[in-house]
Amino acid sequence: MADSRTGEAVPGGASTLDTVNALLAGTLMERMGIRFEAVSAGHLVASMPVAGNTQPYGLLHGGASCALAETLGSIGATLHAATTGQVALGVEINASHHRAVSAGRVTGTATAVHLGRTLAGYEVVVTDDGGHRVCTSRVTCLLRDPDRIPAAPRDVVAGDAGTARRRDDGGDTAPTGQGA
Repeated sequence: MADSRTGEAVPGGASTLDTVNALLAGTLMERMGIRFEAVSAGHLVASMPVAGNTQPYGLLHGGASCALAETLGSIGATLHAATTGQVALGVEINASHHRAVSAGRVTGTATAVHLGRTLAGYEVVVTDDGGHRVCTSRVTCLLRDPDRIPAAPRDVVAGDAGTARRRDDGGDTAPTGQGA
């Protein structure tokens, strides 16, 4: 178990960071090499390699930056939503790409700008290994009760203490966001 606001481990359970990284198995995020370094509802950090996430000119693909940003925002919103038994659904993302990157890793840092009852919003800053800003993104997620959501495309449900887990019983589930 973990504290959903800080991501710190609570005695008697795995940390939220371990839980979130375990959820990436078999997903787009795993294929992109995304790895979380810090997670809480208000602040998240994850990184990914540039290699394998490039466009034909050998530069980091803008869509890869967006996928990293949406992943951060959706996981943060999911942690926030889980505190009230809700689920998070990505509804908006925008991005401005500031500079090209051709090697190394990029790191996304998401900071909550609003954690409300029905919406969660994040600013995500993606930087290169030198700390230069590569992309700035904004992600907004809608928070809903699971029973108000049609059958979900993914087997992820809200867990206790703000964690999320894969559902393995084959039952209907509610989505945790397009990027989650």
